[in-house]
Amino acid sequence: MIRIPHALALAASVAIVAAGRTSIAQSAAGEIKPYTETIPGTDVKFEMLPIPGGTFTMGSPAGEEKRGDDEGPQHPVQIAPFWMGKCEVTWEEYDNFAFQLDLKRKAREGVDLTKQTETEKKADAVTRPTPPYADETFGFGRNGQPVICITHHAAMEYTRWLSEKTGKLYRLPTEAEWEYACRAGTKTAYSWGDDPSQLGEYGWYVENAEQPQKVGKKKPNPWGLHDMHGNVAEWCLDHYVANAYKTFPTDRPTLEPVLLPDAREYPYVVRGGSWDDDAEKLRSAARRGSDPEWSVQDPQRPQSIWWHTDATFAGFRIVRPVEEQPSMKGLRSKVVKGKGTR
Repeated sequence: MIRIPHALALAASVAIVAAGRTSIAQSAAGEIKPYTETIPGTDVKFEMLPIPGGTFTMGSPAGEEKRGDDEGPQHPVQIAPFWMGKCEVTWEEYDNFAFQLDLKRKAREGVDLTKQTETEKKADAVTRPTPPYADETFGFGRNGQPVICITHHAAMEYTRWLSEKTGKLYRLPTEAEWEYACRAGTKTAYSWGDDPSQLGEYGWYVENAEQPQKVGKKKPNPWGLHDMHGNVAEWCLDHYVANAYKTFPTDRPTLEPVLLPDAREYPYVVRGGSWDDDAEKLRSAARRGSDPEWSVQDPQRPQSIWWHTDATFAGFRIVRPVEEQPSMKGLRSKVVKGKGTR
């Protein structure tokens, strides 16, 4: 069967880059401002906050408590300005993509496609997830709850659909963008300082939660982003490579580093820790890669490319670049043989 890799999904979104460069949210002086996006055809809204460009030190210092070996060496990184979701993507947002009819299903059911706009047709052409095997929320509910149990591929396809739907370029954050936004100008273990005893004010983790919580209920970081520490770990664009930081220079900033997605299923980066993690996993520099064990309960062989049956701790948030970085524009679409379409 034919399978579309992550790179193709991203490349399709990049085709909308011209629309992503300008916005009524960007002033004539070049200042980017917060805005609220309404998903066309719905009353579902989400907020996007401006993240200023700048240079920061990525990774953790050698003396940081509970530091992981994959968090160093520290290295300077330059980030271009972008918008980031104020909160993690919720089921209200994701359901409009996952459980609505796509173009093929509409055609089979006799929907008059001639009445659709070109934008609607392009959005409906994005492949939808197959039905989950059980309640994908694990009984945690949908109202205001962050999306969980979806694969990196599913998150990528959502951003592709949202880009087509809105005419703006939305995607997952790179790992560098994510840490830069999480730190929000700070250099401490957490965005409020080094003291994990304050975590209960800012995040949901194993000491104060038994499941993911509604988004936006804890204090935000200095740039107004909620739940960057805990609640659900968040997918980043990058492949996870434990020793990746050793490949970057330490004497000069690297411009927008990213380990681009491809046809490989594992591992991809999740950041921020979750409701099921200890405090050290919620530090700004903490890294984690996805694992096949996230789908142990999946009865299908091969396993689903859409759903991680055991990843009740993994979700995502989105970004929108003011102007896409060159490495993204150079992606080439590829189609490879896959193991299945579920």
